[in-house]
Amino acid sequence: MTIDAIGAAHPPIAPGEAVRIVSLVPSITELLCALGLAPLLVGRTGFCVHPRETLAAVPKVGGTKDVNVEKIRQLAPTHLVVNIDENDKPVVDALAAFIPHVIVTHPLAPRDNLALYRLLGGIFRAHERAETLCAEFEAEYAAFGALQPAPERRVLYCIWQDPWMTVSRDTYIARMLELIGWRQWQAASPSARYPVFTWSDNLCAEIDEVLLSTEPYRFTETHADALERQIGKPVRLVDGEMLSWYGSRAVAGLRYLRALRMEDA
Repeated sequence: MTIDAIGAAHPPIAPGEAVRIVSLVPSITELLCALGLAPLLVGRTGFCVHPRETLAAVPKVGGTKDVNVEKIRQLAPTHLVVNIDENDKPVVDALAAFIPHVIVTHPLAPRDNLALYRLLGGIFRAHERAETLCAEFEAEYAAFGALQPAPERRVLYCIWQDPWMTVSRDTYIARMLELIGWRQWQAASPSARYPVFTWSDNLCAEIDEVLLSTEPYRFTETHADALERQIGKPVRLVDGEMLSWYGSRAVAGLRYLRALRMEDA
């Protein structure tokens, strides 16, 4: 038995069992493919885009929030993979009424990827590939030990505008940034995981740099240049997939983080 993020136990699939997986989490859809499980995928969200060619033939079932429940019912999945942050509980509850196995995930820190690999590898009998990913992750993670110490940098990671939104320190993104000494700004209400904020002199005084993520909002260098002129603080465009996608992409995400750190060395 393997245990998911809400403490539910999941038995490994039986040899020869007919398995049909719907994934409502883009980064985990990519992970399932990395584990060799793409042939078992029968449904994905429109945001599940990697690996593109592999997923082209897998039906879309809506977004991560606006899921088409009836379309999923018609696909007759045996397993559903969801995430606490990315999917709405009422929708997941409705799906659980007819899907036998609902696997809930919730990585909050980089090293949570190891348990995630083993969770899915254990359920779907992809142990060897899961351990290969664990070894690759551990090798990339260990490389942070060779980095020279640097002063802490206070950053504000932006995921949306109109309204402007950021992330709390209790998120995977914030804990990824901490690996290179970048401390995410904390809103007045620490319980809000994705706080809305407005630009002010007080806020700008509390940060050293702004990070504009390329997803979910598609910030560009044009946005970064305009905002830098507006607030008089350094603004950097960063790859949102590399910093927010856990799963198999986390291995490349760790390399990307080190490259960011070395740019400032």
